Amino acid sequence: MKSQIRVLGIDDGSFSFGQARTAVIGVSVRLPAYVEGVMMTHVEIDGLDSTDRIIEMLRSSRYLDQLKLTMLDGAAVGGFNVVDVRRLYSELDVPVITVTRDRPDYAEIESALRKHFEDWEPRLAMMKSTELEEFDTGHSPIFIGRVGIERDELADILAASTVQGALPEALRIAHLVATAVARGESRGRA
Repeated sequence: MKSQIRVLGIDDGSFSFGQARTAVIGVSVRLPAYVEGVMMTHVEIDGLDSTDRIIEMLRSSRYLDQLKLTMLDGAAVGGFNVVDVRRLYSELDVPVITVTRDRPDYAEIESALRKHFEDWEPRLAMMKSTELEEFDTGHSPIFIGRVGIERDELADILAASTVQGALPEALRIAHLVATAVARGESRGRA
């Protein structure tokens, strides 16, 4: 793996019941932990615009051409505004991963989607579009869906980008910025 590669971490801010939109933050990091830039967009809570907004955010940034990997904190932002990771990869030509600390309970997710959305089937299909794989972090494992990158290369990037704990720095920093934007102060665990 080349040194000095750039990755992007994306996370959403918290939101309250009745809120229409929430911030989505992207943090460009040169490995292992040098923050080169921060970008922001907004998505509808439980909407269908997350993929479009993220594509627009990246295309209008100066960082896209140098990115080697986009990391999403989970498969959805703004509640159940599911990101189409395969479309993100095909339109931007940057590998994409989704990262979760716990293996999702798809039966529970399906139940929630059925209860709240007429279009629950395509949302669930997008969430399940990548097979989740367990990665050892030296702490607790993380679960990753991946598009456009081989497992061995991804393992090298994860090892180089995880400074402390289980999450890569780009995701950890994106979480801190997103919660600060939403609440006025960063808090919580990514």
